[in-house]
Amino acid sequence: MRSLFPTSKLASVAVALIAFHHHNSCSVHGFAPSSSSILSKASLQITPARSFSHVQANNDSNESSNNSNNVLTGSHINLPTAITSTILTLSLLLQPLTILPASASDYASFTPEQRFISESWRQVDNAFIDRTFNHQDWFQLRQDALKKKYKSMEEAQVEVGTLLSSLGDRYTRYLTPAKYDSIVNAATGNVFGVGVELAQSKEGMRVIASDVEPNGPAAKGGLKPNDMFVEVDGVRFDDGKATPDEVAVVVRGPEGSKVGMVVERDGKIVDFILTRAPVKITSVRSYMGDKPGVDGKVGVIRIKSFSGTTAETVKTELESLKKKGAQKFVLDLR
Repeated sequence: MRSLFPTSKLASVAVALIAFHHHNSCSVHGFAPSSSSILSKASLQITPARSFSHVQANNDSNESSNNSNNVLTGSHINLPTAITSTILTLSLLLQPLTILPASASDYASFTPEQRFISESWRQVDNAFIDRTFNHQDWFQLRQDALKKKYKSMEEAQVEVGTLLSSLGDRYTRYLTPAKYDSIVNAATGNVFGVGVELAQSKEGMRVIASDVEPNGPAAKGGLKPNDMFVEVDGVRFDDGKATPDEVAVVVRGPEGSKVGMVVERDGKIVDFILTRAPVKITSVRSYMGDKPGVDGKVGVIRIKSFSGTTAETVKTELESLKKKGAQKFVLDLR
């Protein structure tokens, strides 16, 4: 029977057919360059049923068996569909890629900064709930970030922070190693610092001392609640952009080291030089209530924040209040 294709096209179609016959279903996952009209950030599923309308395996049919040796020359092939599928397959295989390395071997060519950005992107891509990624091209953001040149890991960290902030989710943000350590230390209830709790002012423009730990270096040195931080160890924090985390990183340090602090109190500037020491964060405090009109002694337990030591501390304070004669108890979670 006369062949329906020239030899060169026949070879191309044969490659496609062999691949489809061997794997039964060929999945092409990837991203084509933006100039390509074939595939754009999608998963293309190509199956024999979609690509070839009548090529089927039938072990019970002699006719199918006879035609299996000449699958390219019968009426079993839908020619327009076969040609289209072949062109699509070869285009995906042969089109030169302009995107950045994606394979394991190419990944090795990334700089440490690019690897850091790529891994950060992957972690968010796997876990983020909003699959529209705040209605933006999440993959393109990755590509744009990886094409940039970074002089240091700090620049890459800033880029990741910008990348995550574009998601518009207040709970998705990048923490530098220093900020992460600060949060972990606060959560475990043990830090080397001066014993001051930091917060944003009501206006949101300044960082203030929201609470001072009793018997800590700050309390002994004269620091008071609502003092506004101007400077810590030469770093200014009065520009209206500072955050409590940024101030905390500078305030904390090695045990026994000195830290200079400048605060604003009632319009006046006050200087302190304090010695950092182990500070047990007291997230739980208790006292006997004396509110009139309440029958019996009332013990009040105030929980300011929760950490790894909160549960044990509440038990201790509860027993202490009982020994003082408390008959009723109030948990203050404000």
